Amino acid sequence: MSEHQITLSWSRNSGSFERGNYVREHAVRFAGGQTLENSAAGDFGGAGHASNPEELLAAALSSCHMLTFLAVAANRGYVIDAYDDTATARLEKNSEGQMAVTRVTLAPKVRFGGDKQPSPEDYRKLHERAHHACFIANSVKSEVELVL
Repeated sequence: MSEHQITLSWSRNSGSFERGNYVREHAVRFAGGQTLENSAAGDFGGAGHASNPEELLAAALSSCHMLTFLAVAANRGYVIDAYDDTATARLEKNSEGQMAVTRVTLAPKVRFGGDKQPSPEDYRKLHERAHHACFIANSVKSEVELVL
């Protein structure tokens, strides 16, 4: 078992605090010392220049899938030269009528090095194994879709 903690800080800073009129920007500090400026999504009154929770969820899923994929590929003797992904989180009403991230789509592009190259079927299986072993994908209720 391991625990992973962040520290979140928000302050009104003497600004307004009423329905629809309050500051949404806040700081997220990670254990390693990195601080991230976060906010609500722009569609919900947040700062467009800051990350938002929906993007962070997509980033967590994408990062976890990549790290797991790299481990699976290395365990099978493949060499990875580059891995890029464009992840998209879809926010909409779920079946209970609540706003939720109902789907996260990952679209990884992997460049292999070395002599051992996977067939299209092997490539699909590498991603399937990574998806099934990804800690974050195993933790969310939303569907996590992988587009290859």
